[in-house]
Amino acid sequence: MKKGMLLLAVIAAMTFTSCKEDASNKVKAENVEEAAERDSQAVVYPEISFDATEHDFGTIDQGTAVEHTFTFTNTGNAPLVITNASSSCGCTVPTWTKEPIAPGESGEMLVKFNGSGQNQVTKTVTITANTESGKEQLRIKAFVNPKDQQS
Repeated sequence: MKKGMLLLAVIAAMTFTSCKEDASNKVKAENVEEAAERDSQAVVYPEISFDATEHDFGTIDQGTAVEHTFTFTNTGNAPLVITNASSSCGCTVPTWTKEPIAPGESGEMLVKFNGSGQNQVTKTVTITANTESGKEQLRIKAFVNPKDQQS
């Protein structure tokens, strides 16, 4: 009996305290208009356009360091900022333009590969930037002759 009365008291307390006010009465019309106007404005992102997103070094000897400069242009309507560039392994090192790239301006990303590995090698550089997708990718590849096959 005590459990039944306690349960009834808890249900009654929840019913009377949870439904006191209608939330829709608290919404102000001017706040709704401001939010609608803010949300209707398009967010402007920079766009990064590379001359090429892949480079083939061809056939190289193992341990031979090679490098390639990727050129890109900001084709968007906001300054482009590259915050990071990382490779799929430590044998590939990217360096890039650190300053913001204005719309219409160009920048460079230098990718150095130390010639490690054997046979067909493909490495990826992932770029983190303030573009809409937030990530872009570049690829380098080479056929690396093992040291025992070099003449």
